[in-house]
Amino acid sequence: FSLGFNTMDFNITPSEKYYKQDSLYPKVSVLNPGINIQIVTDFKPADYLDIRFLPGVSFGQRVIRYYKNKVLVNGQQKLESSFLEFPLLLKFKGERLNNVRPYVIGGFNYRYDLAGKKEFDDSKPIYIRIKRPDLYYELGGGMDFYLTYFKLSVEIKMSNGIGNVLVQEAAPGHAQYFNAIEKLKSQIWVLSFHFE
Repeated sequence: FSLGFNTMDFNITPSEKYYKQDSLYPKVSVLNPGINIQIVTDFKPADYLDIRFLPGVSFGQRVIRYYKNKVLVNGQQKLESSFLEFPLLLKFKGERLNNVRPYVIGGFNYRYDLAGKKEFDDSKPIYIRIKRPDLYYELGGGMDFYLTYFKLSVEIKMSNGIGNVLVQEAAPGHAQYFNAIEKLKSQIWVLSFHFE
């Protein structure tokens, strides 16, 4: 199994046309911690190569804040995510030195956000919505530690979303927040501890 900590972010492409008109600028300025829980399955086709499948769940949140003429305005948007994730990765291992072995990892991760695409609600500050499915490419590295009864791997990984996750619909009466964003791509950093 695997336990991890994440911090979720967005790569935001502001709408240049709208920014010039209204000077509303979106930005993720505060990163919040989240958690990952996964099951580790590993296939070893060669001495220095593993194929890894780590299905699991992850939880986190992102807060988009809006600035007008570099001053924070009241329309911030908190977006919580509860992902089902299905990463398929290649692990390239180095030479084992005593009980330590370095490695690099890369591959793709399909995530489905159970908390995404919530309906607009006048009583809550929901100005934009995000799509549920997305495909990510992942790159990272780590160290395997061979202990007496199990192997512990410490790994850091960057996960970048490929698609634009912004739902193309503005909240009634709050179109300026949607119009300020042209593209919204997800980015997640994960620190994992694998127990095998």
